Amino acid sequence: MSHNLPFVTSHAGEDPQVLRNRFQEWGYLYLKSFVDSGRCEAQLEEILEATNPHVVRPQGSVLPQLAGDPFYETDAIWDEVYPKVQSLESFHSFFHQPDLQELMQQVVDDKVFVYPIKMARISTPRKVGYETPPHQDAYSHHAGPTMAGIWVALHDISEAMGRVKVLPKSHLGGVRKVFQAEGVGGVQCEIYPHETQWHVSNFEQGDVLIFHSCTVHRAEPNLTQNTARISIDTRFCDYGAPVFSTNLEPHHGWRIDTLGWESIYEGWNNPELKYYWKTYPNLF
Repeated sequence: MSHNLPFVTSHAGEDPQVLRNRFQEWGYLYLKSFVDSGRCEAQLEEILEATNPHVVRPQGSVLPQLAGDPFYETDAIWDEVYPKVQSLESFHSFFHQPDLQELMQQVVDDKVFVYPIKMARISTPRKVGYETPPHQDAYSHHAGPTMAGIWVALHDISEAMGRVKVLPKSHLGGVRKVFQAEGVGGVQCEIYPHETQWHVSNFEQGDVLIFHSCTVHRAEPNLTQNTARISIDTRFCDYGAPVFSTNLEPHHGWRIDTLGWESIYEGWNNPELKYYWKTYPNLF
């Protein structure tokens, strides 16, 4: 029987070596209110424009609301709205802002490479069983030990809405066996009998979660009646570490024919982030 304990909390401004030590000890960092709430609000508004009319935020509502049928990654509604989300220039530039770049650099203690694959998570209610099962990014992203994930809550997230949770210190055992499972990604990694304690907390807008490539993490189900949960994430590593080719494609670009870099970049104002990854020295 598993049980939850709150995240070990980190804070902006802590000594970088303290953060690195904590990251290596627990396999994650949880930073409260790291990203400015105004920036999160602006990003959320743009994503909601792309998800309209399926997920909206009615006047007077603080949180996104499901306005139509529930959906999940890979179904027809997802395939309709997700290319619109992926085409947002602000979505792709979000993790390239100086504050997040500096945070990532503190974690790897080196110059950082932000993966071009950027991911938006849209969890709707009434889809229990379709949430992301326990997994390791080292497997799903074909990544080495210096890669990490960085995830941002664009709005407050309560337990009922489905939080991201991690299995503390699970990174210490390396890459695990996987088997087929229901939910996003379609695979689950092995969980050992003694691993019954998970770390999770309610998120506030702007909270950041960083997790090691071998840290087991999962999503809780959205148990609300109408509230949708929206977050964004990407992966990063120390500059020069090997990056596998699938991470150079747009998220879901391998299965949505109309979702490619050419269509994503169309209409962007700033050319600096277009194909920035092509000059990276260690792609395979």
